[in-house]
Amino acid sequence: MDKGISAITQNQIIEELDLNNDIVNPKKIKTAKSYLNILPPIIAGLISVIVNYGGTFILIFQAAQMAGLSPELTASWVWSISIGVGITGILLSWYTKEPIITAWSTPAAAFLITALIAVPYSEAIGAYLLSALAFIILGITGYFGKLIRLIPVSIASGLLAGILLQFGISAFSNMTIDPILAISMFFIYIIAKRFSARYAIVCVLSFGFILLLLQSQINFSGLELKLATPIFTEPTFSINALLSVALPLFLITLTGQYMPGLLILKNEGFKTNAKPILAITGLGSLLMAPFGSHAFNLAAITAAICTGKESHEDPSKRWIAGVAAGVFYILVGIFGVTLAALFAAFPATFISTLAGLALLSTIAGSLANAISDNNTREAAMITFLATAANINLFGIGGAFWGLVLGLISYFILNGKFKIK
Repeated sequence: MDKGISAITQNQIIEELDLNNDIVNPKKIKTAKSYLNILPPIIAGLISVIVNYGGTFILIFQAAQMAGLSPELTASWVWSISIGVGITGILLSWYTKEPIITAWSTPAAAFLITALIAVPYSEAIGAYLLSALAFIILGITGYFGKLIRLIPVSIASGLLAGILLQFGISAFSNMTIDPILAISMFFIYIIAKRFSARYAIVCVLSFGFILLLLQSQINFSGLELKLATPIFTEPTFSINALLSVALPLFLITLTGQYMPGLLILKNEGFKTNAKPILAITGLGSLLMAPFGSHAFNLAAITAAICTGKESHEDPSKRWIAGVAAGVFYILVGIFGVTLAALFAAFPATFISTLAGLALLSTIAGSLANAISDNNTREAAMITFLATAANINLFGIGGAFWGLVLGLISYFILNGKFKIK
């Protein structure tokens, strides 16, 4: 039996392709299999986009509200960040042939909810430009990629497992909140995975969407597609905005997005070069900043949906997920707030359950890698637990502190850093 397609499914395809002929055309079968092969990474890309818009995009609306932005400026922010993320994701995935998933900086969006209150919008735009310029310089020098390569595999795996743990837990804690939806999605997942692991998440997404429609939890009757119009804001610069917006924005995005994102790719066996990612996303952020985009970067959590086996069993095919996600981001950007609001309308239990089930294999693989080496097992577990605890000090999130504590533990317990 083919790993991705059961014998029954293959026979059905053959029958549908050649109802009127006694001899099956091999070219038609090959074409059909090719389409089925690219479906899982496309669905993985779609799920990553749904999770992003349905999960954290509300932070951008909150930040825009706190800044007193008009609906037109808010729509421009949505347009610029969606189009920018889409284009950079497509370019990087196509160029590297790796699943380079880009996204807006979620921790930075949360930071801006309070930061934009005290800074004029034009100065905030200037701060976005300075932060983007810093990422371009960092990408050109290549120092960040060298630093990432020094981190041991077990520590990187513990970090990834800690970042994703809450998503895995949510898939099951939702059984208390919405038992019908969460439990049924879980059983669809394990039954589908028993017969075809490649299409398990496709089945869960389809089933969950149909169930939500039947329960009237989502409604498309009021949906009206409207094209977004970008609005250029002339930037202004100040020392206050540099220190209170640009510098924190740079550090938060670097430690909360780029670092875990690169480690996720490393953990899945990809030999990712950080230089083009930092340079291209930095350049994209620079170009889109005058239209409202605060920062886009390498994704972390949603990247894990597209980098593992759930996306495609063949790692060389997973880059398709990056291209697919980019296309979906561009579609949302074209229609601005309308489609973003549509994604945000999905129930939180559906989004988090879908994400948790999609990440189960990645969490399991990360934990296995973290504890596989007896010498580094304890340091890896410290990294895992400290990251999962989501320590927040000086405005810097749990991924950074989990890595710091893990590396300190690794150094003390093992005497020296080991490059694997």
